Amino acid sequence: MTAAKYDAVIIGGGHNGLTCGAYLARAGKKVLVLERRPVIGGAAVTEEFAPGFRTSTFSYVMSLLHPKVIRELKLRELGLTVLPATDMFCPIGTDDYIIFSGDVARTAEQFGRFSKHDGAIYAEFDTWLNEVAYYVRRFLLETPVDPAKRDFKSLLKMFGLVWRYRKIGNQLYDLVDLMTMSADDFLARWFEHSVTRAVLGYYCSIGTFTGPKTPGSAYVVLHHIMGEHEGAGGWGFIRGGMGAISDLIAESGRRHGMVVRTDADVVRVEVANGRAVKVVTAEGDEYFAQAIVSNASCKVLFDQLVEPEHLPADFLKHIRDFRTFSTAFKVNVAAEAPPRFAAFDAAKCGFEAPNYVHIGPNVEYLQAAYEDACHGRFSRRPFMTVVIPTMVDDTLAPPGKHVINLFGGHAPYKLDGRSWDEERPAFVETVFDTIDELAPGFSDGIIESQVLLPHDIERIINTPEGHIFHGELALEQLFFQRPAPHYADYRSPIEGLYQCGASTHPGGGVSGIPGHNAAREILKDWKRLQRH
Repeated sequence: MTAAKYDAVIIGGGHNGLTCGAYLARAGKKVLVLERRPVIGGAAVTEEFAPGFRTSTFSYVMSLLHPKVIRELKLRELGLTVLPATDMFCPIGTDDYIIFSGDVARTAEQFGRFSKHDGAIYAEFDTWLNEVAYYVRRFLLETPVDPAKRDFKSLLKMFGLVWRYRKIGNQLYDLVDLMTMSADDFLARWFEHSVTRAVLGYYCSIGTFTGPKTPGSAYVVLHHIMGEHEGAGGWGFIRGGMGAISDLIAESGRRHGMVVRTDADVVRVEVANGRAVKVVTAEGDEYFAQAIVSNASCKVLFDQLVEPEHLPADFLKHIRDFRTFSTAFKVNVAAEAPPRFAAFDAAKCGFEAPNYVHIGPNVEYLQAAYEDACHGRFSRRPFMTVVIPTMVDDTLAPPGKHVINLFGGHAPYKLDGRSWDEERPAFVETVFDTIDELAPGFSDGIIESQVLLPHDIERIINTPEGHIFHGELALEQLFFQRPAPHYADYRSPIEGLYQCGASTHPGGGVSGIPGHNAAREILKDWKRLQRH
């Protein structure tokens, strides 16, 4: 058994834990990161899943990694390489499609093929969306305030927040609408055609148990499309897979002394006199620290690692009520060739073949997929994001072969009256049939596949019910409500115990923002931590 002391011990080597550790190490703190798996990265990992084939097992594209994190941790200098994704190809059956791109005029032309009104108004919508996203992007780096507190320090924080956003105008009302309206109702204010609304509203169900007609789902659309990158565009593949992000963040921390240990499963956080004092691993190793920081789900930390007598009853109830029911699935495919979509026309589309595809042709399709899950069954026709990183990254597969990532919904964590052991073969067949209808013959070229249902995701990366965001991105679980009232500022009811994972503001996605924000708050508290 080992016993050692550090300034900070971080539970979980996901990208947010590594980010928090890297920032603390850069500030001169002695940092230890403990990861239960043999590989670091959490959901941002690259692993071999078939002989010679490597994949981004869970997360699959860079979209939200914050420029500030990239810049301050010097990730580009360390080798972060973003490879281009094609314009998004959205097949509408086997004989039509929409191309959605960053080129506003081109996207407007595409929408105009289905509705002249939608094509004409798209530029105005894009301008509006960027105005709203500007404030939301700034908001990501804020530490949530506690509006219930009335002491001078808390009121000063509240005033500071209001002052920083004093120039916000009608965007405030737009944000209220986004937080409360369904994606389809909100988009219907702008667009009349179901295909147009599906292209934009598709994002509302990614990783969440919502449909386009679910109240509050409009915000999830914005959450997915507000990524910003220096010189990299909005979306892209990472050379070497998403695990490269985690590896480079870890390397940034190591250059400042951060220590990372794998196969180190933390099973207990010990508390004495109201203060977290050490963590204990499954092997019996003990690590003492002034700050203990959890990258794990809030449910794992407070309902499994900390004894309940150390937590207020109302806080623990909020944690246990935190909604994590997942319906997201991921299928990683090793294949002879990428899917060849019947509707695709290289000459008209302007690129040789798509490597970024959305299958969800209209609002009715997306809603039906959701309603299947509401009745406790997997979607008879799932919506899916199909990406083929090997079209631009030669590090992931043998020459001439390809890795295809299929991510979508809905595959409920719990089925009604059936078990996943019984239903898994039928589900896999449904997924491949859905692709084959649009890209005939695709499944004939499958070499091997890795199917990840919510139970599998939960088992592998220890996120309750397999939720990729650690919990729903719903109004009652955002900002000062995430993960619980009064403790959304990355702190906890226990002195010296902090959170830095996706259970905290602003939620999931490979952004590094929770880790960045948590490190900032820990450093603010450092003098107080030293006094205890």
